[in-house]
Amino acid sequence: MVDFRPIHGCRFNLGIVEDMANVLCPPYDMIDSDLQKNLKSLSQYNAVHLEGAEQPDPMDPEKSYLEASSLYRSWLEHNVLQQDEKPNYYLMSYGYEFDGNHKQQLALFGGIAVENYDKKTVLPHEFTREPAVQDRVKLLESCKAQFSPIMSLYRDASQTLRPLLTKVMTNTPDLEVKDSIQGQICFWVISELETREAIRRFFIDKPIFLADGHHRYEAALRYRSDDQNSMDEANNFVMMALVEFDDPGLQLLPYHRGIGNLSSENLEKIQYELNNLFDRRPFDLSAKGVDVLTKEIAELGRSQHVIGIIGPKADHAEILILKKELDWKQWGALAVSEAWVIEEKVLKPVLGNEATRQVDYSHDPQGLRDRINHKDLQIAFVLKPFPMDTFEEIVGGGQRLPSKSTFFFPKLPTGLVIHRLEGNV
Repeated sequence: MVDFRPIHGCRFNLGIVEDMANVLCPPYDMIDSDLQKNLKSLSQYNAVHLEGAEQPDPMDPEKSYLEASSLYRSWLEHNVLQQDEKPNYYLMSYGYEFDGNHKQQLALFGGIAVENYDKKTVLPHEFTREPAVQDRVKLLESCKAQFSPIMSLYRDASQTLRPLLTKVMTNTPDLEVKDSIQGQICFWVISELETREAIRRFFIDKPIFLADGHHRYEAALRYRSDDQNSMDEANNFVMMALVEFDDPGLQLLPYHRGIGNLSSENLEKIQYELNNLFDRRPFDLSAKGVDVLTKEIAELGRSQHVIGIIGPKADHAEILILKKELDWKQWGALAVSEAWVIEEKVLKPVLGNEATRQVDYSHDPQGLRDRINHKDLQIAFVLKPFPMDTFEEIVGGGQRLPSKSTFFFPKLPTGLVIHRLEGNV
């Protein structure tokens, strides 16, 4: 049973921060050192001061957690952050431009009771890295707060919830934010009792699929109370922003792969394994460009396994199509994924357990092409988007995908709501 509850959200005081556009930031694992510096320069109250980036200070890792905790407590004390008196759900409409088209996504914020994966209420789709989990555990322990929502998915096959959310959106938003980074955000506080109860009932029998935030969820698992008599305590809940599978603004984009530091022998072996599996078509990368390559792969890949390959020579590219005589289904359910085929049938036979350590993952194929041209990488695999229905089927069946198989877009902003892990929900 899924226990999805309203929470006592902490929100920025507009009378002090003035412009919400300057205090929002992307999820921590999307923030490199340059972006972190830029975000901090936007405002002394930008949420990145609390959330940090993916890696803490390597010279003094404990320092970042202590500074975040001290700053968070100061902001509470000086009313920079104000906690809502009553528990609420929160609804965000996120409008953005993509490939020349306007899109809009809805996300419903609240607290999900933290349960082990074997309960099958929250379903993961990838494995985590222990250092990254420990990083988020230490931040929870230091601050006793969750600064960013975990993005998760649900299915509303009967269209029961959507009319409720549409009705909420007929009200004037409690907050509107517009800027070039975050897009346009409208934000509603859902405090009406009948609507809250209807939302809670709706999710009781709905499995929740983790999209972005596996490390944060597993950190919450370790941080929750061991006392079974304290199930109403806030630290037993994790803040999620729930998005419907069929939301027109939700996109599942691909992660591509780049590989460098290969010996000439291993590079030749990888090409040999590819030749055993795929038929090759030439692609004029110089004339057509990476964008056309990715579109052709997506189109051809609707009914078959298709991969683009760039390198090892500068501007050399081909489209690889899995040989028709191969019965890929005998490899198992995960073989529907080109990422799995590359990892299990091409890289591991050549590189063994070092295979995934030599791979750079990126959602920017042009960036991988540039790195090949600069000889930072030798080859890149350009993948199609992972189908949403296949994602739901595989993850719903209890399996996990290869690392970096999915890039859910748009990413949720951090800073709209903070979930305090003290007291009760």
